[in-house]
Amino acid sequence: MGKYDKIEIQHICLNICSGGTPKSTVTEYYGGNIPWLNTKEINFCRIYETERTITDEGLNNSSAKWVPANTVIVAMYGATAGKTAIAKIPLTTNQACCNLNIDSAKADYRFVYYALYNDYAYLASLANGGAQQNLNAQQIKEFEIPFPPLKEQKRIADILSSLDDKIELNRRINGNLEQQAQALFKAWFVDFEPFKNGKFVDSELGKIPEGWKVGQLDELVEIKYGKDHKKLLPGNIPVYGSGGIMRHVNMPIYEKESVLIPRKGSLNNVLYVNHPFWTVDTMFYTRMKINGIAKFIYLFISPIDLLSMNNGSAVPSMTTEILSKIRLVIPSKNIFDNFESLVAPSFDKIGSCNKEICKLSNLRDTLLPKLLSGELSINTITE
Repeated sequence: MGKYDKIEIQHICLNICSGGTPKSTVTEYYGGNIPWLNTKEINFCRIYETERTITDEGLNNSSAKWVPANTVIVAMYGATAGKTAIAKIPLTTNQACCNLNIDSAKADYRFVYYALYNDYAYLASLANGGAQQNLNAQQIKEFEIPFPPLKEQKRIADILSSLDDKIELNRRINGNLEQQAQALFKAWFVDFEPFKNGKFVDSELGKIPEGWKVGQLDELVEIKYGKDHKKLLPGNIPVYGSGGIMRHVNMPIYEKESVLIPRKGSLNNVLYVNHPFWTVDTMFYTRMKINGIAKFIYLFISPIDLLSMNNGSAVPSMTTEILSKIRLVIPSKNIFDNFESLVAPSFDKIGSCNKEICKLSNLRDTLLPKLLSGELSINTITE
């Protein structure tokens, strides 16, 4: 099959617009019922909710405007420039979002999303503007994507979307499992529900079960710096940054259960891993000083607002000194072991789901360029 013809984005849209930002100093403009999307939330995903909301007053006193569900959104500014998302709800956006309302008589919005996803590297390379890399709406309007017949677009989008549906389901399962583990952690180590019939003693953190103590995080873990990975050969060991897996290399920095904590940037993106890994120098990793407590450490650290604890530099950053001195309640080894036995099945299921997510993502990303170029026939997959 030959390559498909191409078409400029502007010729398959009913409307192309950006948004706006209500004045941040006016508190009445924020916290309402109107979803408001920031470009940092755009990361090749489907948007079902937004981190922030605005009020009707904020909408009416800014350039923010409603865009309908199934709008394809392209980030124009900053670190996410060129990345795309699909709005699955009606929402508003800031001015750094280019919102593409696709004409369903000409194109399938899902196909357009996948075409932009496939050409992300090239689209991002068009960004310019010195320190902050920017795209503009005209560049996006004139950006060309493959343009097979509409029926073919739908069939391609159906295949790729079915993989993303399964990925999304696994992520929801993982989210529910983690919420259950966090609820169990709170019941045991915040509310002390299993121990309420025992004796309690006073401490600097309030009343705690007798035999427990208040200590510092460094009594339980050793906090280690990640290292540069650029000279490592390709392999099957994941390299973690604050945004997740960056690449795979041929050797690990550590092979045991660990909790990864960002040192710079997205400080609250704490990760639990239970396989050999490498971390970059903007991440800390941890070595447990007591066997079988990594899940406890993760559930303790992940809800903490580490961003509020950063050292005050222009780029949010964390230090070993700050982390080491975090105070927490420390139970006996027996309590640690009992808690581990309760949460381990949930973490095992999360690990299984993550492996499936990885396989499905790799399959999608392998099929994507071949389907969009016409190299791979739809019939080859569906037969």
